[in-house]
Amino acid sequence: MILIVTPVQPVSDHGNGVTARRWAAILASLGHQTRIAQHYQPPDRPASALVALHARKSADAVRAFHAEHPEAPIVLALTGTDLYPSLAAAGVDLNMLHLASRLVVLQPHAVTQLDASLQPRTRIVVQSVDAIEPQPPRTDCFEVAYLAHLRQVKDPLRPAAAARLLPASSRIRITHVGSTIEAPLAAAALVESAGNPHYDWLGPVARTDALQLVARSRLLVLTSWHEGGANVISEAIAAGTPVIASRIPGSVGLLGDDYPGYFHAGDAAELAAQLQAAETNHNGFYDQLRERCAELRPLVDPAREREAWASLLAELHVPLLI
Repeated sequence: MILIVTPVQPVSDHGNGVTARRWAAILASLGHQTRIAQHYQPPDRPASALVALHARKSADAVRAFHAEHPEAPIVLALTGTDLYPSLAAAGVDLNMLHLASRLVVLQPHAVTQLDASLQPRTRIVVQSVDAIEPQPPRTDCFEVAYLAHLRQVKDPLRPAAAARLLPASSRIRITHVGSTIEAPLAAAALVESAGNPHYDWLGPVARTDALQLVARSRLLVLTSWHEGGANVISEAIAAGTPVIASRIPGSVGLLGDDYPGYFHAGDAAELAAQLQAAETNHNGFYDQLRERCAELRPLVDPAREREAWASLLAELHVPLLI
């Protein structure tokens, strides 16, 4: 049995919860029994391996599992808040990383954040998404999807600030869904939603509704200061929805160095200019975004992620159905 430890409730629709459930399904499809837990507790029978999400928040689980199962492999997935701006700044115990048999990162640029001694045991596993059926777009506006919980690392008020810079003629409507993590940000989002004609914050919604939003929107925007490899980018690519993103390593690692739809993190004016260029298809800008995201579709194919996990577990000789 493979134990998967995630720092959020296993049923959570936050990124780590979604990832844990998807990985459990992949491992099951490869013939492994799995169990997802928020904390490490000795199970009824020993686990053959541990997969832990988030180096800092799952550090105690890694240490405890290693102490009880010193020969069992440990796979540790590093998130954006582990890696950026640096492992040390994020509070990651560098000694604990050496307990892991393999480290997993979600896009290739992340490997450069690791010490040379850790890079040989690091594997890239890009998050996949089943194909999402495109939905008819709204006809009353040019809708832009924004999926981000209200926490500083997501820079969640940046789309609203950019929307205020759009010309009066713009039909852009940014639909923001996400939970309150930091109350002051939620209070500000409520004010923006009430007074900003180009921005609506709907609060938390079910994952199926969030994916429907992505599938019907003309664009998806991501404004984060740091990401390990945002699942929402994979979701947009799977839905055929073009992306405008802050130029951060976690997004560049997925979209490519020369992707046309970047703005500098924190720059509302540059984001507004990108949004307006997409809305008007200035010099074919929107068409370029759509074509580039279509070319990236194989990157998020579930078969590719399944193959990555099959290869990783084969390296570690993790037995089946134990």
